Amino acid sequence: MNSILKPKTAHYTVADYMNWPDEERWELIDGVAYDMSPAPRINHQQITGRIYSRLEQKLQGKTCQPFIAPVDVVLSDIDVVQPDVLVVCDPNKITERNIQGPPDWVAEILSPGTARKDLREKKALYERSGVNEYVVFDPVQAWVQRFVLIDGVYGAGEILDPSEDLPLGFMPGEVLALGEVFGFL
Repeated sequence: MNSILKPKTAHYTVADYMNWPDEERWELIDGVAYDMSPAPRINHQQITGRIYSRLEQKLQGKTCQPFIAPVDVVLSDIDVVQPDVLVVCDPNKITERNIQGPPDWVAEILSPGTARKDLREKKALYERSGVNEYVVFDPVQAWVQRFVLIDGVYGAGEILDPSEDLPLGFMPGEVLALGEVFGFL
C-alpha cells in the first residue's frame, strides 16, 4: 500500500478525515494529521489484547463498553483519535461509525514512534476534552502512568509497576492486575 502523506503544515477537519481512504489509518490532533503506520509491535498488541479481554469480562452486563483500536473517537471538529483501548459508559456516544465525545477511560500502549505524541499531544487533548482517566502503558520498561481528571486537570499522574493493581475509576472497586496485563503472571 502506498500511503499519501498529509502535509504537517496543513490543518484538517473531521469532515476531511472522513473522506480519506478506509485502508489508511490516521489521527487528527488540533487539525494536524498523524500517520498510524507501521503496525504496532507484538508486545504492544499482546498488552492491548490482555487489557481489552479483562475489561470485556469485567463489563459484561454493565452499561460501560470496552473498545479496541481501530475505532474512531471524535472529540471535536479538528480532533479524531484511535486509542489502543477505551471504555465508554454513555451509550448515546456510540454510533454505528464512531464514538462521539470523550470516552470515560483511555489506554495507550507506548511505541517508539508514538510515545512522544501519546505523552504530550494526546495527553493534552484527552485532558481538555474531558477524558476522566488516561492510562499510559510502557511495554518495554513495564510501568503504567495513570492520569485522573480532577477539576479539568490531570496533574503529574500516578506511576504503577507490575506488582500493583490499576484502579478503574469508571468502575469503583474494580482493578486490573498489572502483572497479568504485562504477561508476568
